[in-house]
Amino acid sequence: MPDNKDANASNSAYSSVSNVIKSTKAITPPWYYKLAIKLLKPIYRLVLWHRYRQAKKSDTPVADYKQEIDSRYARYYPQPPAYSMTSSQSSSTTSPLNGANIWCHAVSLGETNTIAPMLKVMLRKGARIWITNTTQTGFARAEQIFAEAIANQQMVHTFVPVDDKAVIEKFIDNAQPDLAMFVETELWANILAVLKQSAIPSVLVNARLSQKSFESYAKYRSVSKSMMHNISMIIAQDANSAKRFRRLGAEVVKIRRANSLKWSTGVAPDNAQANLSLTAKVQALQAEFGSDSAVFNRPIWVAGSTHEGEEEAVIEAHKQLIAQANLANALLILVPRHPERFDAVAELLERSGLVYHRRSQQQLIEANTQVYLADTMGELTACYQLADVAFVGGSLVNIGGHNPIEAASLAKPIIMGPYTQSCHEVVAALHEVGALKVVNAAKSAQNDKAAKMSDNSNANAVPQASLLDSVIQWLTYPEQAKLAGEQGQQLVATKSNAMQQQLVMIESLLIASQMAQNAPDPKDNEVDLDHFKVRKRGEDEAL
Repeated sequence: MPDNKDANASNSAYSSVSNVIKSTKAITPPWYYKLAIKLLKPIYRLVLWHRYRQAKKSDTPVADYKQEIDSRYARYYPQPPAYSMTSSQSSSTTSPLNGANIWCHAVSLGETNTIAPMLKVMLRKGARIWITNTTQTGFARAEQIFAEAIANQQMVHTFVPVDDKAVIEKFIDNAQPDLAMFVETELWANILAVLKQSAIPSVLVNARLSQKSFESYAKYRSVSKSMMHNISMIIAQDANSAKRFRRLGAEVVKIRRANSLKWSTGVAPDNAQANLSLTAKVQALQAEFGSDSAVFNRPIWVAGSTHEGEEEAVIEAHKQLIAQANLANALLILVPRHPERFDAVAELLERSGLVYHRRSQQQLIEANTQVYLADTMGELTACYQLADVAFVGGSLVNIGGHNPIEAASLAKPIIMGPYTQSCHEVVAALHEVGALKVVNAAKSAQNDKAAKMSDNSNANAVPQASLLDSVIQWLTYPEQAKLAGEQGQQLVATKSNAMQQQLVMIESLLIASQMAQNAPDPKDNEVDLDHFKVRKRGEDEAL
């Protein structure tokens, strides 16, 4: 007898199959949308060229411009990802993902980090994956995370094609996906129409639709109507998003609800062995980042994924922090979100008068280091592990807040600003257990109308102190901070099955698609005319 999980997956497949086999007739986007795309195509190419030149000037990691144009305008594509059974996949041969070709689109760095754990599981189950990104930072991160899969050709990596029907058709013909996945909010009308016409199921995973985004989509009702008709499944990460997708026109049967994938981006250690491994890892990181282990014997806080306007606030807070007698030797590890801003942040530190060192220049943390600028890619987790308290950026200014789960999974007490509309449910949950403090916005953003936080459904998760006061409190009372971090870590452990929840739903959609493809076409059944008896009028029907 199958267990409940298998039974639920099967039931979900059968409930989804009707959506897949109804009709492949798509609702095409309105004429004004298609015209706008045609007009914007050449302009967008100029934007890409300007962005490429700016990135080159700042020495940030960039993909080759020709490679990007080839991908976006369907000039050249590599061969689809290859399927190669490995010993680790042998136990997953019954999975619908085994041998399936999945197209996954993740816009930028945040979406790539969010979907990465799920894609790794899919690869282990034997899936072939074609991943696309929109931004250079997202592209660089995917290259880093999936280097091995790309090297062995189980994964292909390109930029996303522009949303032009002819371009998308060429991309689909080359990529040959069995299913398309889009992460969080990235939907394009022509892409979804072509997928629908091609009988390729599509799913918006970890779907999030803020009130602001809903209002933007609602202005173009015809475009939204086409997208909600053409998409196969929406897995909403919160109840408000599910309601908004419904109001845009998505059928109820297409909408699912699951915990946010952000809960699965960090896994808390659950046994003594894991804790020992973590301790050893921290010691190794100290040896890599510092001149010696003694330089870490002081209060340390990290400001991760910061944006313009936040670094000034963080640096000013640190200057006031080290003016406190008991925190005079505190260390700030500063990790800007975007590599193109690394030099600008270094200039801010230069003007601040603080003693700082730069990771990109192979400088180590010394005893006199007051700020360590971690201006490299992919080392935020390491910085969290070295710190006692974590500030998560994109929240002091109106960005929407970045994912605090990674810091929580490492048992770090967390501080965020009021702009958390991108992750408000996660923030509310961590705040409720005492693992996260919400502080006032940066001075430059305090008059922003968006500070109303209309998307933050938890009325208690409102600013109650300044950034400085919160950092001082947790660095001054480390036992209190440790308890807060452990509460967050435990919460992450209870919700870390979010990825499995959404993965089961995606597998059910893939099963439904396979069932639809294998279903016999009624038109193929010939009518046996000899079966029918022709009666004369008045003749009794034989019993």
